[in-house]
Amino acid sequence: MKENKYYTIYHQLAEKIENGEMEAGSLLPSEHILAEQFGASRETIRKALNLLSQNGYIQKIRGKGSVVLDVKKFDFPVSGLVSFREIAESSGKAWRTNVHELVLIRPDDALARQLKISGKEEVWQVVRSREIDHENIILDKDYIRKKFVPSITRDICEISLYQYFEKTLGLVISFAKKEITVEKATEEDYKYLDMGEYNHVVVVRNHVYLDDASLLQYTESRHRLDKFRFVDFARREHR
Repeated sequence: MKENKYYTIYHQLAEKIENGEMEAGSLLPSEHILAEQFGASRETIRKALNLLSQNGYIQKIRGKGSVVLDVKKFDFPVSGLVSFREIAESSGKAWRTNVHELVLIRPDDALARQLKISGKEEVWQVVRSREIDHENIILDKDYIRKKFVPSITRDICEISLYQYFEKTLGLVISFAKKEITVEKATEEDYKYLDMGEYNHVVVVRNHVYLDDASLLQYTESRHRLDKFRFVDFARREHR
């Protein structure tokens, strides 16, 4: 089927880019040449190239062609609300979530301020490390209001919290306020992450809101410096 064909071509080209057969900065062959190589139509090739572009493998430049991009780092969207599972699956690399803590707590004053609640309201504390290509490169610390999420299991934490919130509980996640900083690594970072020679992490703090503007979750996501680039898409408004 045509759909399977362009996915097959996409994965073959993506693999060549990832393993260095196609170097960053080089040009992909033209659509005509690729169509001959893969025995496919130009339309099928175009779909495969569009998928490569969407997932950050190539940049299409008018009059020049498709330029191979540096894919050594994972793109982390600044403005979007994207789960780790979605990022990991789009990378095509082996990934896993390791759950270190899942407990119900009463928040201290600092956490209560972050969640805008009293210290009497119960909160789920979830601590997970994220593994891609057999390296632990993200430490996620989630604090979720039990008022909206009555129960959570380790299996849910391993698969996807967002999937559970939206598909099972029917919660509508609307927006998040984010803060991004670079900070010295903590003992917890060294314990759960493969830090190597690095002693700083990129910290993304999220306050996640439902569609009625209720604050659902506060998350502290700690990323190894060398593995991510934080990207956004901005459009210039012409007046």
